[in-house]
Amino acid sequence: MNAVYDDVGGTDGLRRLSDSFYQRVLADPLLAPVFAGFTAAHADHVAVWLAEVFGGPDEYTERLGGHQALLATHLGLGIRDEHRQRWLELMAEAIDEVLPGQPRLHATLMAYFDWGTAIAQDVSSQPVGTDLGQPGPTPRWGYDGLIA
Repeated sequence: MNAVYDDVGGTDGLRRLSDSFYQRVLADPLLAPVFAGFTAAHADHVAVWLAEVFGGPDEYTERLGGHQALLATHLGLGIRDEHRQRWLELMAEAIDEVLPGQPRLHATLMAYFDWGTAIAQDVSSQPVGTDLGQPGPTPRWGYDGLIA
């Protein structure tokens, strides 16, 4: 297993992070409308995605369709710069709450979220149903960034 996955407390730790984050998102006047279709399963799917990205089990790919399926969920959302910035602010707060006192881990997670939200924003400008081609396997992220 990857050190980041272990350091976040595995999938259970990422579920706590996802739950903390989405409590903030759903209460936020700017982001709540973007997540109007939010379901309880969404927070779990995000945790399972992050587990795979950070070196845990390949459950997102095996059960939920992998990288292409994740990207497709962002089509048509129209994420603007202010949405992305607020998303990052709320995630930083959630990390500080769930994983306090770990600056290296915080920085690593935020570097991934900065990278990933830029991709999500780009994809979100394309209409639902857009063929995204083959984006490749789920990206992996470690303390040194994207793992080739």
